[in-house]
Amino acid sequence: MTGSHTLSSTSTFTVTHARHMAAKVAADLKRMQRFYGAPADDKIADYEAEVVELLKAGYLGTVTYGFKRGDNWIEPTLRYTAKDLAGMSGTDDDPGKMRPGADVTGASFYNYLTYSAAWLALSPTQQESFNQTLPFQRTGAAEPGVSGSLVSDRSYSAGGKGLDRFSVRSY
Repeated sequence: MTGSHTLSSTSTFTVTHARHMAAKVAADLKRMQRFYGAPADDKIADYEAEVVELLKAGYLGTVTYGFKRGDNWIEPTLRYTAKDLAGMSGTDDDPGKMRPGADVTGASFYNYLTYSAAWLALSPTQQESFNQTLPFQRTGAAEPGVSGSLVSDRSYSAGGKGLDRFSVRSY
């Protein structure tokens, strides 16, 4: 007598998964606010809503929040890079672990977003239609450089998707 056993698993990324990861981004931003005075609560809510929509649709490439002096990101700055886990399970760290005490004198809070290949495949009309669903409209700008280095320090995941977090560290 012979037998066989097959195990199959699929994962569908839902708005609940997107909210789970976006809430961790918002928690990181609340910690940044506590240590450095920015961003404001209403901005954090808008950034969280934007991340939910972009993750849900598969349009997020990277998003960076932090402080910029001149044309460069400085510590404290956080960059999130979206990825598809391709059926693998991902690490889902707790948010936080941001270093206090960085010198933000003369710096201003700033954010910058890049889109995924799926976004770039949309027509301009489709992009504009999607943008109308977001809490605010982004305009084109040059991407800031980095004063220091980007260090991978956290990963958030749910439903087969992930966000890798990188922190700017001073030299």
